[in-house]
Amino acid sequence: MLLGLSKIIDCPGASVPFSTSVDLSDLLYGECRPVSEPVLASGIVRNTAGVLVMTGKIHTTIHGVCDRCASDFHADVEFPIDVVLVTELSDEENEDEWVFPLEGDSADLEDIVRTVFVLNFGSKLLCKPDCKGLCCRCGKNLNEGPCNCQKELDPRFAALQQLLEK
Repeated sequence: MLLGLSKIIDCPGASVPFSTSVDLSDLLYGECRPVSEPVLASGIVRNTAGVLVMTGKIHTTIHGVCDRCASDFHADVEFPIDVVLVTELSDEENEDEWVFPLEGDSADLEDIVRTVFVLNFGSKLLCKPDCKGLCCRCGKNLNEGPCNCQKELDPRFAALQQLLEK
């Protein structure tokens, strides 16, 4: 979807609101496709002293399998949009992932939303930020409580352990 910006390109202080829904169900993340629901984006594009700045937020629900505890989960996520729109890319701007070129007098909202979503998405899918994962010995999900495994002692302390047993 293209967002027409011809009204504000030459008018410092002017703004255009936007709201869109983008389908990112084709986005492959590891072995799964965590985005099955539409990604909703809304915000505003402002001409600030001749620079077009897009701000807003992206919201959706992700569905996946936790990389630590292997549990199925769904979670609402919200990411900020804070990008700059330019008519031409210079070599320096070409390296900045937060700068997007205009297509004529319009911004490609789908491209911007997809890029912002991918750049803000974590490197691991986690059911919650403090997920404890699985016990490496028995495989119990440690989010459900501690396991009954005995902790192995450091072999360097074996002699001290023998003294405690006597």
